[in-house]
Amino acid sequence: MDNRKYNIYFNTHTISGIIISAILFVIFFAGSYSLFKKDITAWQSNISYKAQKSKKLNYNQFLDSLDRKHNLKGRDISIFYQEHTLAAYVSLTLSKDSTLVPKKKPGAEKKAGKRGRRAESESFKYDFSKGESSTYEKSYDLGEFLYRLHFLAQLNQVPIRIGVPFGYLLAGLVSFFFLFALITGLLLHWDKIVSNFFVFRPWSKVKTVWTDAHTALGMIGFPFQLVYAITGIVLILNTTLLAPFTYLFYNGKADELYRDLEYFDSKEIPYTYQSLVQKADVQSYIDRTQNLWQDSYIKSVNIKNYGDAAMQVIIEGSAPAERNFSGNGKIIYEVKNNKVIYQKSPLAESSYVGKVKSLIYRLHFGDYGGYALKVVYFILGLMGCVVIISGILIWLVARDKKNVPDHKRKFNLWLANIFLAICLTMFPVTALTFIAVKVYSAAVDMSFIYSTFFYSWLVLSVYYIIRKNLNRTNQETLLLGSLFSLAIPFVNGICTGNWIWKTFSTGATDIMVIDILSLAIAAVGFISFYKIKERQKLKPENI
Repeated sequence: MDNRKYNIYFNTHTISGIIISAILFVIFFAGSYSLFKKDITAWQSNISYKAQKSKKLNYNQFLDSLDRKHNLKGRDISIFYQEHTLAAYVSLTLSKDSTLVPKKKPGAEKKAGKRGRRAESESFKYDFSKGESSTYEKSYDLGEFLYRLHFLAQLNQVPIRIGVPFGYLLAGLVSFFFLFALITGLLLHWDKIVSNFFVFRPWSKVKTVWTDAHTALGMIGFPFQLVYAITGIVLILNTTLLAPFTYLFYNGKADELYRDLEYFDSKEIPYTYQSLVQKADVQSYIDRTQNLWQDSYIKSVNIKNYGDAAMQVIIEGSAPAERNFSGNGKIIYEVKNNKVIYQKSPLAESSYVGKVKSLIYRLHFGDYGGYALKVVYFILGLMGCVVIISGILIWLVARDKKNVPDHKRKFNLWLANIFLAICLTMFPVTALTFIAVKVYSAAVDMSFIYSTFFYSWLVLSVYYIIRKNLNRTNQETLLLGSLFSLAIPFVNGICTGNWIWKTFSTGATDIMVIDILSLAIAAVGFISFYKIKERQKLKPENI
């Protein structure tokens, strides 16, 4: 490779990498934990889906309770299940029955009975195991927080009007720059890709150690990171990426484009203003579907025109990945005639669009190989974090030379110090938040998780930024994170009685796996801390 190409690749790789490093670390770290999103939810709520998945849910009772509280007449009801949990998000539209609006003076509807009012739209979370409903904010858990943090959803509250939520846009741009960094990094090492892969010199000077780690781990995780970069761009920026095609091929009609891509079916079902002869037995339709789709998972139930003669029950589900990798099914029941008007089994052959969408989704979330694959994804995700940290340190050491002006060296040190403080403190902060949501379980909601995580992150980051000692930052955050991780299963056992041996005996593997994962992380952290201390005794370093 000639010097010109090498310099182009090197500068592009370095600049794109250093710009996105801190944010990319947050995405990878939070994303690695969010692979166990449902397990974290089960662990925090102390309700195991694995132990209760055979429990029969009473949908008729659920709808009756909703009807008494919200008046379902003429509404569309959407029930979106949280996969591998006993909870669902419920959305109720505005009633289509305009006769429910009393023709009186403004404000007179307050005097009318509940049945005389046209109910407003509602949305909430319903826990079938407890038979309780709550708002999204009140039911917010740590699994949801980490999942949303990995695509920066919390930043969507930033008041910047750009057509796309700010957090999603930033995460998409970071994924795009990450793709650049991956490709230029591969080209940079192309000539020595085989020889460099097998080189690791742990007892050499610090720059050599970080360079070897950056190169070797970067090449090992390259396929995984490439998949994550591409799928992340598509999943986060799909609406932005599709915008040009809306005008090129659909004359600006976005609904038609999304319908062709099977994102939704916007077909409206007319409301007849004629009540059903007898009350709909929604439970029977769900039971019937479960018998038809053996081993498949019901993702959502949509009820159109509740209580009307035009009422329909639309059930969607997906097949296990081992039976049909891209299997998504849909069945539509016409309640008036008690018959099926459309059916597609999750085990049936999917369309090309369906296969591509499922491939992107499953590759990104790793939900097709059980816990073994999730652990592999988790390790590769944390390896990506190590590659990011090593890249920052290589960048710093390469610019900490006598021929570099003093003011530039100070700036580089401060920049690396800030990046490392932000990145490395995320480990103890995450483990600490796990402990906090268990100790203060009765008070946990969105505000509590936000306050605990972000305030502790801010305090620790500022503390290590002020100290400006990269070596101490690395060691102390590693030790703190390991100690907090070690405490997680003990705090869980003390607060709930769910010790590892108990969750194992009761089949609550989704709760048990979080405790075991925390112990494994703590063990690796302590070993790493010990190795660092041993190395320093042999050869003290400043960085």
